[in-house]
Formats: sequence, structure tokens, C-alpha cells
Amino acid sequence: MAASDSLGVMHTIIAAIILGIVEGSTEFLPISSTGHLILAGHALGFVGPTADAFEIVIQLGAILAVVWLYRATLWKVAREGLTVPASRRFIGALFVAFLPAAIVGLVTHHWITAHLFIPPVVIATLILGGVAMLVIERLRPAPRIETVMQIGYRTALWIGIAQVFSLIPGVSRSGATIMGALLAGVERAAAAEFSFLLAIPVMVAATGLELWKNRQLLSGSDATLFAIGFVVAFLSAVVVVKWLVQFVSHRSFDVFAWYRIVFGVALLVLLFMGERWITM
Repeated sequence: MAASDSLGVMHTIIAAIILGIVEGSTEFLPISSTGHLILAGHALGFVGPTADAFEIVIQLGAILAVVWLYRATLWKVAREGLTVPASRRFIGALFVAFLPAAIVGLVTHHWITAHLFIPPVVIATLILGGVAMLVIERLRPAPRIETVMQIGYRTALWIGIAQVFSLIPGVSRSGATIMGALLAGVERAAAAEFSFLLAIPVMVAATGLELWKNRQLLSGSDATLFAIGFVVAFLSAVVVVKWLVQFVSHRSFDVFAWYRIVFGVALLVLLFMGERWITM
């Protein structure tokens, strides 16, 4: 193998590791994993059909982390099914919260992918989303729901409507659902946990559809690359999810709001300076 080929392979592996960390560490933080992946992919020069398929696969790694961490709760709900009122309500709440974004996403997905998956849109939504989070933290009502099992259908519908905004890259699925839950009177840690659990049907459906539509992009030659990204995304997501629940149990989401604003403004400056990886 030529030296240039070896360097190319090494660069691709390093990119896979970096993007796996980016996906796993941002998927469940309210700072937009999609936005960070778009920006990181452009910065690393890892774009194109293979990169698109890679991002779909590593999202599954991140969602597997939630399945692993909440396996006891998921097993309990699966075992009790519709026979126990609390589990029946929880299943129904997840379904109600899942529906709005699923319906709107099916109708608008092609247009959003074609027109909004670009750095300038991500920059704008990072900043605006951060401002919205600061406002919501100060205007939200006093919490009245302390656990995910107490979330009813009306609250779930409100969270589901909030999740529709996350179809725009840079908004953040977790950010939209958590903020929607806070506005509906859900306590911070419970809001975060419901957002994590809601991610399971949402992301499995979205990534499953994307994998099927892009199945021709999957190649055995990319298996090692995809496996690296998958494992790295899983491990980093495990760490972040455990940390976030502990963090928001005692603190507000303001730090994430300010991160979004500062990061977005910095990227905006780079955009005006004509940085190539931002304007691609």
C-alpha cells in the first residue's frame, strides 16, 4: 500500500473516531448532534454518500446507549405491557409524543434534507435555540411532574409538538423535547429522561428509514469504519447520558444555552470571514 493510501486510511479512521465522539456526546445534550455532525464533517472533509450512511449508523450506536442504560425500565414496561396502568400510560405517552414529528417528518423530510442541512442554517438555529432556552428556563411553570411514569397524554402531546421543531438541523431533538417538557411542568431530570426514552422509537424509526433508503451506500469495505464510529458513539453516549441526568438534577440548562450562543456566534464570525469549511 502506498504511503499516501495509508495516510488516507488513517485520516478516515481518525475522522470516524472524532465523529463518533461528536455523535455520542451531543445526541442527548440540548446542543444539536445533527448540527455538530454537519459542521464537524465539513471541517474534516468527511462528506458525501459514505459520510451520510456513516452518520446514520453511528446514531444507532448512540441510541443503543439509552437502551442499555434504561434496560431495567424498558424490560419492566415490556413485561407488564398494557396490563399494568402505569406501564400502559407510559407506552401511550411515548406513542403520543412520537406521532407529531413522525407525521411532519414524513411530509417534509425530503425538502428539509435538500435545503436546510447546511452550516448557515445550523449556525442560526444554534444561536436562536440558545436564546429560547434562556427564556424558557426563566418563564417555565413550577414543576408538577417528577418522574417519567407520571407523564400523561396531554403533556406527552405538548412534548411531541415541541419535538417537531427539531426537524430543523441545529435545533436539537433533545433540546426541543426537554424544553417542551419544562414548559409543561415536568421536573428537569424527568424531562431529560423522557427525552432519552422518546429518542428510542424516534431514532430507530428515522435511522431505519434512512438506512433502507440509502442501503446501496452500505458496503462491506466500509464495515470497519462504521464499526469504529458505532462503538465510539455508544461509549461516549453512555458517559454523557449518565452525567447529564446527575447534572440537571441540581443545575439549570443555562450552560448549554450559552454554549450554543457562543459557539454559534464564533461560527458566524468564521462564516463572514469566508472560512471554506463553513461555506461549503
